[in-house]
Amino acid sequence: MAKTDKENQELETPLMKQYYQIKAVHPDAILLFRVGDFYETFGEDAIKASSILGITLTRRANGAASFVELAGFPFHAVDVYLPKLVRAGERVAICEQLEDPKTVKGLVKRGVIELVTPGVVLGDNILPNKENSFLASVFFGPKHTGVAFLDISTGEFYMAQGDDRYVDKLISNLSPKEVLYQRGYEDRFQASFGNRLYTYRLDDWIFSSELNYDKLCKQFGTKSLKGFGVDGLQEGIAAAGAILYYLEFTEHREISHITSISRIDQNEFVWIDKFTIRNLELFSSNGSQGKSGFADVIDRTLTSMGGRLLKRWIAMPLVDVERIRRRQDVVEIFTKDADLAEALREQISAIGDLERISSRIAAGRILPRELVQLKNSLTAVEMLKALLESTDHERLHEIASTIDPITELRDKLAREIYPDPANNQIQKGGIIADGVSAELDDLRRIAMHGKDVLQQILQRESEATGIPSLKISYNNVFGYYIEVRNTHKDKVPESWIRKQTLTAAERYITEELKEYEEKILGAQDHILAIELEIYNALVQSAATHLKSILRDAATIARIDCLQSFATLARQRRYVRPTLDDGSRIEIKQGRHPVLETLMPVGEEYIPNDIMLDDDNQQIIMITGPNMSGKSALLRQTALIVLMAQMGSFVSAKAAHIGVVDKI
Repeated sequence: MAKTDKENQELETPLMKQYYQIKAVHPDAILLFRVGDFYETFGEDAIKASSILGITLTRRANGAASFVELAGFPFHAVDVYLPKLVRAGERVAICEQLEDPKTVKGLVKRGVIELVTPGVVLGDNILPNKENSFLASVFFGPKHTGVAFLDISTGEFYMAQGDDRYVDKLISNLSPKEVLYQRGYEDRFQASFGNRLYTYRLDDWIFSSELNYDKLCKQFGTKSLKGFGVDGLQEGIAAAGAILYYLEFTEHREISHITSISRIDQNEFVWIDKFTIRNLELFSSNGSQGKSGFADVIDRTLTSMGGRLLKRWIAMPLVDVERIRRRQDVVEIFTKDADLAEALREQISAIGDLERISSRIAAGRILPRELVQLKNSLTAVEMLKALLESTDHERLHEIASTIDPITELRDKLAREIYPDPANNQIQKGGIIADGVSAELDDLRRIAMHGKDVLQQILQRESEATGIPSLKISYNNVFGYYIEVRNTHKDKVPESWIRKQTLTAAERYITEELKEYEEKILGAQDHILAIELEIYNALVQSAATHLKSILRDAATIARIDCLQSFATLARQRRYVRPTLDDGSRIEIKQGRHPVLETLMPVGEEYIPNDIMLDDDNQQIIMITGPNMSGKSALLRQTALIVLMAQMGSFVSAKAAHIGVVDKI
C-alpha cells in the first residue's frame, strides 16, 4: 500500500525524497525517473506502468519506510515503452539527470524536461503518419464558445468561435487527441461534447483573452492578429492562447515552427455533424469486417502531409464554387496528362514529412538521418518546381511560384553531413562530413592512424639520434614513452626527459610524444565535441528557414491531394462534375465510391440516377425491402456531393451539383 505524504517525508531515503518532490509537481502524470541507465517508476505509478507495459513489478528498499513499489526499463528503450503509455491515455513526465553523475558527489540534480500527453506529442514512433494529432482548447465565453486546434508536430494552428453545437461539429471533424477547458465547466462540457474525449482542465485565468492576445502576437512576431483574420474573435483568442500556455506547462518551449493561425469560418465549409461523419463512415467503417472507411478507399496520396490534408478536405468540403473549380482544373490536367502525373508522383514520393521535420528542428530534436531526408526532400522539391514550370498550364505555374527549394540550406546539408551517417545519434559521432573542419579531419586521422604516426615519430628519432633499436610503448603511469637500451643511452638527446630506469634500459618521454599522446587520448572526445558544435549550428541554420519549409510543405500536400484525386479518377473511371450555385443535383449512373470496391470478382456495382431541384422534384421517396440498397443510394448521393465539393472527380458517368452548405 502506498505511504502517506507524512510517512514518506519522515522515512524515505534521499533519492525517494527527491522523487516525491518532483512527483508533487506532476501528480496526475506517470513520472519516468532517471536513475543511472534506467527510467524507474515508483508507488502507484509503478503499479500502473507494470500493468500497461507488461514489465516486472518489484520493491525497492526505502530506508525506515520499509519498501516502495518499483518498475523500470533501460533508458535506451524509452522509444518502445513511452508510446504504449501515451496510447493508453496516460500523461508521462520524463525526469532526467541534469548533472553528470561522475562529477557530482552525493545526489544528482534531476528535473522534468518534458511532459508528454495524448495531445502534445513529437515522437514519430507515437504519431500516426497520415493523421493529425490535434490538441484542442475550448473556452466558454459570455457570448460565444471559442475553440482552437494545434498539431504541435506540424505547426498547424486553427481557431473558431460560435455556439456549442458548432464547436461540437469541429471537434468531431478534427478529432483532437486531448481537449483543454476551464475548470468548473465540467457539466456543460459533458452535456455539449459527451464524455468520450480525453480532457484536461485549466484555471479560468489562463483563458484571459487580453493576455492571450499578447501571447499570440509574441509567438507570431506581430503587433496584432489582423493579418490572420482572427483579430475580433475574443473567445477564439482566449482558447488559442491557453494552448500556448499549456505548451509551456508541459515543457514544450521550442515552438518557433508555429508561425501563424488560421480561422475556420463556418460559412466557408459544408456543415457535416458527428452523426453524418459516423453514418457515412468517412474515417472508419462501423464494424463491417474487411471494410475500410471512405478516407482510406479514396486515398492515393504519397506523403504523410498529403494524407493529413486529404482528411481535412473530407471533414471540411468547400462551398465556394470558384475555389472548387481551381482544384478541379489541376485534377483535370493531371488526369489527362498521364506522363506529367507520373513524373510528379515520382518526385512527390521522394519528399519526406517536412511538417514534422520542421517541428523537430524547432524543438532541437532533429536526428541526423532526418536532416539527410530534408536535404533529399529539397532536391525533389526543386525538381518538382521545375516540372510544374515546364508545362503550359497557368494553374501549375501559380502553384510553382509558391515553392522555394531553399537551395542554400540544401547545399549546406549536402556539404556538412555524410549522405548516409554511420549513426542516427549525434552523441555517437560519424555524422559530419570530411572537409567541414580541418581540426575535425586532423583528429579523425589521429584516431584512425595513431599507431602509424607514432611509428613515423619513432623512425625520425631513430635516424636523428643514430639509435637503431628504439621502441615506443605505453603504460598507465606516464603514458607513451621511448625505451633505449643501455648500450645506446649516451646518444640520448638532452631534450628527452628520463622517466624510468630499468636493468637493461631507460625510458624517456619527449614534448612531441606527450603532445601527440594528448591528441590520441583526447581525440574521440574532441571529435564528438566538434561534431556536436557543427551539428547544432547546422540545426540553427535550418531553423532560420522554417517558414519556407512549412510553406513548401503546405504546397506539396496540396499537390499530393490533387494528384491523388487524378490517380483515383483514372483508376475508377471518375468524371469531373459541373458545379454552380444553383439548386439542382443531377447524377447520371452514380456509384457508391466505397461499395463498388467491395464487389466480388466478376460483378459490377449497379449504377443509379438521381435528380433533385426546386422546380420539379424536391423530394424522392425510396421504397423497397431490407438490404435492397435504399441506404446505399442515400449515402452514395451524399458522398458524391461531398467529393465534388472537395474538388475531386466523382463516381458517376456525369454529374451536375448545385453546391450545398450542409450534409
